[in-house]
Amino acid sequence: MTTPNRALVIIDVQNEYFEGPLRIEYPPRDKSLARILEAAETARRAGIPIVIVQHEAPQDSPVFAAGSQGWRLHEAVAGLGGAPVVKSYSSVFAGTGLDDRLRDQGVDTVTLVGFMTNNCVLASAAAAEPLGFAVEVLSDATGAINLSNEAGSVTAQQVHETLMALLHSNFAAVADTAAWTSAVDAGAALPGSNLVVSATAGR
Repeated sequence: MTTPNRALVIIDVQNEYFEGPLRIEYPPRDKSLARILEAAETARRAGIPIVIVQHEAPQDSPVFAAGSQGWRLHEAVAGLGGAPVVKSYSSVFAGTGLDDRLRDQGVDTVTLVGFMTNNCVLASAAAAEPLGFAVEVLSDATGAINLSNEAGSVTAQQVHETLMALLHSNFAAVADTAAWTSAVDAGAALPGSNLVVSATAGR
């Protein structure tokens, strides 16, 4: 099996997810932040490129307003990957040129960590498929929020665990940070699943 050429993509680890209305609830944000930093250290040690992504909205936006406290990167990740890739859509690839940048570095596998599971992680994993990238998602280095609207109410844990199973069924290989670190050390890809296997096991 060919060794993956990975990039670690750290998505939107910004103050908004720690202090604002979008506070991450599951896994607990401090624990997921610790795993994000652990993954970054593994990447640094293994020579894996690290990409920091920062969401930016107009200055009159209630969240992620450019220049606001919530827009700023969390101090623990600021500077880990150089100047951040700034995005305005859910996917890290939409309008950023990140796919071309990664291809220029020979990257064929993106490892996604950061926030939120139910928005930017999900959108980025789905968007990577037609771009030809394999995707890994670290389940304990991402996080979700409680949701309630006209369609129903779900806890952050339900959201996160459901989306991890969904992603692993088709869009990504999902594992925790410890398993990913072992795969990096072994020069191996994370094992994935597919819709047929997942559907059969779920019957």
